[in-house]
Formats: sequence, C-alpha cells, structure tokens
Amino acid sequence: MQFSRRFAIAALLSVSCVMAYAQERGTREEAKAMTDAAFDHIKKVGEEQAYKDFTTDKAKWVKKDMYVQVYNNASINQAHGGNPQLVGKDMTNVRDANGVNLVPDMIKMAAKGGGWVDYDWPDPITKKVMAKSTYVRKQPNGEGFVGVGVYR
Repeated sequence: MQFSRRFAIAALLSVSCVMAYAQERGTREEAKAMTDAAFDHIKKVGEEQAYKDFTTDKAKWVKKDMYVQVYNNASINQAHGGNPQLVGKDMTNVRDANGVNLVPDMIKMAAKGGGWVDYDWPDPITKKVMAKSTYVRKQPNGEGFVGVGVYR
C-alpha cells in the first residue's frame, strides 16, 4: 500500500511537470499571431522603434518560448528577442544540423507570400537539437522578413 501511494504521487508530479513544461511552449497559431502583431507594430511605430521594442521589451514581445526576429534581404539581423547579440550580424551562412540555410530560406519563403520554414535547432530549455518551425512574412517595407518560431 505504501509503495502504491508513493508511485501515485510520483506519477502525479511527473504529469504536472510535463504539463507545466508543455504550457511554456508556444503553438503554431500563437507564433503566426505574434508575427502578424509584430508586422502591425512595425507599420504603427516605424522600423527603428519596432526593432528596438522586439529586442528589448521582453514583457510584450517574448511569450513562452517565442520571440520576434527580423532580417533584411541581405540576411542581416535587425531585431532579435531571443538573442540581442545577433542584432547587426550577417546570418547568411548559418545552417542547421541538416544543412538547411536558415535565414536565406526564410527570406525566400517571405518573398513568396510567407509561410513556415522547418529546421532543427538547439532548444534553449533542454539544450537538445529539436525540430523547429518559424512562421515568416515579408516586412512592411518589402524587405527580408519578420518571424516567430516554435519547437515541434
């Protein structure tokens, strides 16, 4: 009886931890909505202010494990809510473990009208390489893209 009670408590705690972890993950719908909100924010306040907001205003522009990233057509990072040190960096040659050329592929997808780009990327929580998808759309100025990603 004592073992059964301990097992039940351990199982309940495990399920609670998994559920809490899952709640910290963004969904595809949330990523798309956040991308659209970022696009609208650029139009409303202008590029300079929006890029600053996306990079520094974590309360508004970082949700769960999602953040806004913006690149121009030359693959130069304009804003990055997950890693501000990337702002101004040329990301042309960054590839995932499978050779997916991330930023140029995202720029191409945005130029086609927007959509999802799938790749593998290290998860900042688990530190393991996981499947990730980023929803991208062309910036209001017609350059590069604005996007938000989610782990799958």
